[in-house]
Amino acid sequence: MAQPQRNRRQRKKMHLAEFQELGFLVKWQFKEGTGIDQIDSVVDRFIDEVIKPHGLAYEGNGYLHWEGLVCLEKIGKCDENHRQLVQNWLETNGLTQIEISELFDIWWDFPTA
Repeated sequence: MAQPQRNRRQRKKMHLAEFQELGFLVKWQFKEGTGIDQIDSVVDRFIDEVIKPHGLAYEGNGYLHWEGLVCLEKIGKCDENHRQLVQNWLETNGLTQIEISELFDIWWDFPTA
């Protein structure tokens, strides 16, 4: 079955073609016994040193085990450089069990597992 032709307004509303948004899931863990002040400090630095300066957005939560979604702050597509940047920062800041998903369409292909 052929895909229907969509105009610019429809593509924008449906986040398709030039309006597609790619992002990735990220998970990490703090060492057992890490204090809340240290957790807050590391997460704040993550936001200040990686997320904001690179035009990214992070939606996530946790205590010792954190998980969330990273995407661009504006409409657009994250790329492998963004994934590597996040992974490198988490590794160099002593976090463990780091998992970075493959890029996916955050509107249509959100992983279920």
